[in-house]
Amino acid sequence: MNVPPPRSFADLVGFHDRQVTGVSADREVHGTTVLSLRYDGGILTLADRRATMGNLIMFDQAEKIMPLDDATVVAISGSFARSIEVCRMLKHSYKYYRRMHMSSMSTEGKLQEISRALAGNMPMAMQGIGVFIPILSMYDSHSDEFKMFFFDAAGAQFLSGEYAAAGSGSERIRGIFEYLTRTGKPWRERKLADVLKEGLRMLDIAADLDSATGGFGKTPPMAQLLDRDGTRPVDAALLTKTIETVLGR
Repeated sequence: MNVPPPRSFADLVGFHDRQVTGVSADREVHGTTVLSLRYDGGILTLADRRATMGNLIMFDQAEKIMPLDDATVVAISGSFARSIEVCRMLKHSYKYYRRMHMSSMSTEGKLQEISRALAGNMPMAMQGIGVFIPILSMYDSHSDEFKMFFFDAAGAQFLSGEYAAAGSGSERIRGIFEYLTRTGKPWRERKLADVLKEGLRMLDIAADLDSATGGFGKTPPMAQLLDRDGTRPVDAALLTKTIETVLGR
């Protein structure tokens, strides 16, 4: 019998057949808050480091931002274990495609892979476990455009021009996003130092208003850049200096 070749890395490893059992919603580890902002030359992604299980703080060193390739950065909120598993699958899926076809996956293909992964996770989400919401930052070299997307739990994708956010803390600061967008220059016209400061301020406000979001007085947040040269962490000296300014030290 002829077996058709796998269409994707997920098909190759049987990812869609995997199930997680014996987990209840109140025993899951969750993470919030993540946000992405445009700046002049790229996209800045920030994330707090707190992971919670119910009303317990489980970990203050959680890594919620993951580069999927040189032009794609994902930040995750919600079920920590499930989101890390899916992001690792996506990272290998993009690499698998590049090696199979000797070219990078298109923007539309990357988005479709993420939507498929979220749709495949719906049975768990309907049980109240494994729910996670990513935000995606991308650079499309063909159109020379930076794009941000946010998703719902079913995999529907939404394009955002200036900012994107996810997690329980993001609901506390959504109005601040709009206020800063309407009263100042467009985010894409602002310098990195200014956008970093405003982003950290919003993350700090979210930490004050949302118990699931960790502050950064003790542990710095994750801060990742995506520009035409690729993706990398924000310079540590710049991040530390900006944190001290935001916290009024």
